[in-house]
Amino acid sequence: MFQTFETTSRPENALPRLAALRAELAREGLSGFLIPRADAHQGEYVAPRDERLAWLTGFTGSAGNAVVLDGTAAVVTDGRYKVQVREQLDAGSFETVITPGGSLISWIDEKLGRDDVADGSEARIGFDPWLHSVSEIEKLRKALEPRGIALVPWDNLVDRIWDDQPEPPMGEMSIHPLDLAGEIHDEKRARIGRAVAAEGAASAVITLPDSIAWLLNIRGSDIVRNPVPHAFAILHAGGTVDLFAAPGKMTQLLREHLGEEIAVHAPEAFSAFLGALDGPVLVDPASLPVAAWDAVGAKIVRGVDPVSLPKARKNPAELAGMAAAHVRDGAAMARFLTWIDREAPSGKLTEIAIATRLEEERAADPTLRDISFETIVGSGPNGAMPHYRVNSESDRTVMPGDVLLVDSGGQYSDGTTDITRTVAVGEVPDRARRAFTLVLKGMIAISRARWPKGLAGRDLDPLARAALWRAGLDFDHGTGHGVGAYLSVHEGPQRLSRTSEVPLETGMILSNEPGYYDEGDFGIRIENLVSVIPAPALPGADDREMLSFSTLTFAPIDRRMIEPALLDAEERGWLDAYHAEVAARIGPLLDASVSEWLDGACRPL
Repeated sequence: MFQTFETTSRPENALPRLAALRAELAREGLSGFLIPRADAHQGEYVAPRDERLAWLTGFTGSAGNAVVLDGTAAVVTDGRYKVQVREQLDAGSFETVITPGGSLISWIDEKLGRDDVADGSEARIGFDPWLHSVSEIEKLRKALEPRGIALVPWDNLVDRIWDDQPEPPMGEMSIHPLDLAGEIHDEKRARIGRAVAAEGAASAVITLPDSIAWLLNIRGSDIVRNPVPHAFAILHAGGTVDLFAAPGKMTQLLREHLGEEIAVHAPEAFSAFLGALDGPVLVDPASLPVAAWDAVGAKIVRGVDPVSLPKARKNPAELAGMAAAHVRDGAAMARFLTWIDREAPSGKLTEIAIATRLEEERAADPTLRDISFETIVGSGPNGAMPHYRVNSESDRTVMPGDVLLVDSGGQYSDGTTDITRTVAVGEVPDRARRAFTLVLKGMIAISRARWPKGLAGRDLDPLARAALWRAGLDFDHGTGHGVGAYLSVHEGPQRLSRTSEVPLETGMILSNEPGYYDEGDFGIRIENLVSVIPAPALPGADDREMLSFSTLTFAPIDRRMIEPALLDAEERGWLDAYHAEVAARIGPLLDASVSEWLDGACRPL
């Protein structure tokens, strides 16, 4: 179907690859080299050519950095991957650093930092300036330079030793129809161009693939699971655009769609073009590569990607497409969950078989273009790794008594879905049911939230954790991420997390996915997508503007995993109302046998 289940690298490959990289360090006179999971476009997802971190280390998580020094090396990632990274790395070759407890800065300082740098000598760590953002390198330099550690831009040393490195992607671009986009790109460009001018800039540099795709009403196929193109763009205040993309990706029809106000250039011309720009140039240091920053010849205005917020505020056409996609996706989930209920207790299903079946159910919809990320099927202890990805070696048979976590989604022509359901296979331990119910309380709290306009994701995040906190529990990831409309399943700048300061606005779509992970035993996560809407009027409320969430995802939540006594009356009321809506929306799309199963799964608690 859509994904393969082979391992991408093996720990035994690490030692010879590290030796080859260290030979390059010695040749160049460097103390070390940084290897991020990133590409020149600074999006979250990368093409096979840019999977340098996985190739060198064996770690396949979606976030992380490696730093290789002469005698030691480390991989730094976050709490989502604390189990996975230790399982995938060769412990004799790499140390593991988990944030926020540790950091890339503290590890480098520990290995190379000096209290006395008066003699002027310094350690030099190389980095590829196309693979690191301006903000990232500025933060590293501020912390490390006083400790006698210099960060120096360099040729990519991993590319030198990666003999069979894949070629750059050349996926064809396509037109995103107006009935789904909801606004012609001429109007988008003019509107956002005015915003660029309001920032005091004559032009803005855009590197994020989903920003470019949304701005121009195009989609691409350079990144698996994400319908985005590899391209750079410069948006001018007057609304015109210079687009830097390989000509082979464009059909004549697409060029006609772009029109005369969008000039197309080869990607190789990007740096020189940046150097020739007149007037102030707006850049986002959080997403602009250092190499592009260094190439700009005009005055720089620091700001944010001017496309990010307009893209996040979905218009009525985008919201309608997302809603329609979620109903059809819910029908696929109902068929899949019916099958799981029937077959999983037999002890004959493996995680790969389950992932394959779910992809087959989604593929029955002719509007499906891809899955939206690699399907996560984690049974028992594998579910305790939040971003576990099954492969042919880790594939586990699902047994009675297991807690089964399935996190998946689809890329439909009209919308992107992302849903997690945790289900019981036979009788599960009472403590798993208790933990599930505490997670469910947090998910319901977010679903029912009502807040004054102006609050950010960090203000709502505690609602998802309060029940867990009262029990002395927590989870090591954000409560939710933004989601694009037939774009990236992870979209910024909106999030539900402790660190997100971006105010939530009408039209934004986010995931609502609290969890709990008992390492070595089971994992629990319940996820729906929600959209931000104006809060319904309440009797006696004052006149301040309030916001709330509307749920987009429709699939039953496993009643067998719930301890009803832990839910209060309002929580039970929400769950019963949600299940009634699931049955009403999804039932008409199902055959008799699945509809009968759905009725049972959605009966009042």
